[in-house]
Amino acid sequence: MTAQGRFGRTATIVAAATGLALTASSCGLFGERGPVRIAAIGSLNTAASPLGGELSTGNAALLDATSQGLVSYDGEGQIDTGLADRWTVTTDGRSYIFRLREAKWTNGRKVTAEDVAAILRSYLAPASRHVLKSDFPEIETIKAMTDTVIEIRLSVPQPAILELLAQPSMAIVNRGMSWGPMRARKIGRAVLLSPVPDPLAEDPEAAEAAANDPAASIELVGTSPAGALARFKNGYADGVVGGRFSTLPYFVASNIGRSRLVVDPVPGLFGLAFVRAEGFLAIDANRDALVRAIRRERLVEAFGLTEWQPQVTLRPALYARDGGPAPLLPAWAEYDEASRLAQAKRAVDAWRASGREIEPLRIAVPDTPGGRILFAYVSADFAAIGVPSRRVAMASTADLRLIDEVAPNDDAIWALRRLSCRRDTLCNREAQELIDQATNNIDAGQRRVQVSEAEAVLGRYAPFIPLATPLRWSVASQRLTGLRANGRAQHPLNHLIAAPN
Repeated sequence: MTAQGRFGRTATIVAAATGLALTASSCGLFGERGPVRIAAIGSLNTAASPLGGELSTGNAALLDATSQGLVSYDGEGQIDTGLADRWTVTTDGRSYIFRLREAKWTNGRKVTAEDVAAILRSYLAPASRHVLKSDFPEIETIKAMTDTVIEIRLSVPQPAILELLAQPSMAIVNRGMSWGPMRARKIGRAVLLSPVPDPLAEDPEAAEAAANDPAASIELVGTSPAGALARFKNGYADGVVGGRFSTLPYFVASNIGRSRLVVDPVPGLFGLAFVRAEGFLAIDANRDALVRAIRRERLVEAFGLTEWQPQVTLRPALYARDGGPAPLLPAWAEYDEASRLAQAKRAVDAWRASGREIEPLRIAVPDTPGGRILFAYVSADFAAIGVPSRRVAMASTADLRLIDEVAPNDDAIWALRRLSCRRDTLCNREAQELIDQATNNIDAGQRRVQVSEAEAVLGRYAPFIPLATPLRWSVASQRLTGLRANGRAQHPLNHLIAAPN
């Protein structure tokens, strides 16, 4: 069945879930020379900081445009320059040396390497709430070598560190001051972004005039999923960014042309993490029964998007050059659906046969159309083996909680580290020791073995129910030639219109 056909079938399901009605077709209210108008799904706060925790799509896009990190992503999801215009890596792979470009903070003061080093150290400080704080265990020191050169020294090589440093959450923000490559000005509920004039330009007035060209500016607004799609459909936005599985039903119900949808083929984690191991969930075999019970193909098909794929492994299959071991398929992956369900039901029946009851499992998923569809299918699969459940809010006390995260780099150990001994996951000490050993191992061959061993231990422990690949989508008009699907789900605002060939 074609993607369009599946969307047509799915629209019947999701229209009732969303209650979305958009009027008028896109009418191109703004000329090609006007600002690019982008609607981001979620909040937009000009005072947002990476130190505040997870960033909304709008806040991440804003920081990435006004306060890029040492490096950045281009429109293809490849590493590009950022505050550093060049860098070198020592032959042992343990030292990354960045040379900063000429840049100024919004107060006019020059950006120095010591500024940058202090900001990066604050992101990784023990008290920090930075979302990537735990993903830099290899960093030993961050120091300014000169006024324009900064060194990041590692305990062991980490070839994927540039991918982490390019994340929007690694934006270089100095007490609310930004440096570029764009500057922001609040206009009502929107933010108008324009290029920062070249500080080395021979003609400052000409550079300022070029930066103020409306065609070079971007108008960014944060809004609801329905609001973002309505803006696009009615010609008030050239693109929508920040779509996830939870909001896909809004797109289906909008009747915007399928050709306008951009789906990123991203690796990562999308599934239900066990938050506690008590009662029925205290037994590894019982958690494994729930892992086996899910009919993933059926769940994914309910959303009607052929690009969204089921996933059964704990680690994602990376679109990578990392050379890490292939993800470990669970033993039950070779069994058919009926066999898997029978095996799962035997574990549940054995528990009940001993006179023990099963309290309804509290499953935390987003209170959105997509979240409600997801819960309906998961709950039905659990009920089929005799396990009751109920949906709770993401912030509520839960037994299982949805994890929906894109892998921030190509490190084979990222997913295992994310699923082991975190505040929102179970903790298996044997697996954690292997993860720690692999993290600190300088021998690539031994590291591969330890990653596989840790994955096997976690697989038997069953701390997580993998469901599918993460789903990230955007909507783009023909004007946005630079908004292209990529394996990082990165769509920097300053790359939305591709340069002519």
